[in-house]
Amino acid sequence: MNQGEKSSDREVVTHLDGSVTEYCYFEPIPSVMDQLVRLLFEAHWHDITVGPCIEGAVFEVRFSEPPKLSMLDGYLTVNLGRWHFHLCIAEHKGNRSAKLRKLRQVARVALFETRGVGCGGGRSWGVRMWNGLGEQMTTVFLPNPLLSDELEILKEPNWDRLKLWYELRQQFLGEEPPANIGAAQGAWNQSSSNPFGHD
Repeated sequence: MNQGEKSSDREVVTHLDGSVTEYCYFEPIPSVMDQLVRLLFEAHWHDITVGPCIEGAVFEVRFSEPPKLSMLDGYLTVNLGRWHFHLCIAEHKGNRSAKLRKLRQVARVALFETRGVGCGGGRSWGVRMWNGLGEQMTTVFLPNPLLSDELEILKEPNWDRLKLWYELRQQFLGEEPPANIGAAQGAWNQSSSNPFGHD
């Protein structure tokens, strides 16, 4: 990241390659995080791609069956039998250091949209979480209207694939979804002052 415009709940970051990401933050309190992970990993497990996404490394894990979710000492376990991962989404008490216990927990969570060139037809939509140290915990990529379920680039965008994106924006940001997603995306594509179309 090299340049950013930030408000209390929204941040636009211009990356070194010229791509731009808008982050819309919401409060990561345990009840909200519980709603979010259940929506993503129970209701939409077949729609998402999950894993850390940092410069030089991207994990793109897709589920072939519904994962089992459990909670222990603030940690969500997303379990598929032979493999699993943990995310600290609530109060954690399993360490003598009170500071470390707090730092392990999700401290920031945001819905994001990236516009640029390259992977995913140059655009991606998702959810990102960071711990109290500012380290990325995971990224959840949502269905992309420019890609098929097999992650092949589509000849024409399928804007209906953004329904989950708008459902999350409504539930966690309080935004009403557009009546016509394709028209809204087309209008936003033509907006030079704010390509993301949000206030």
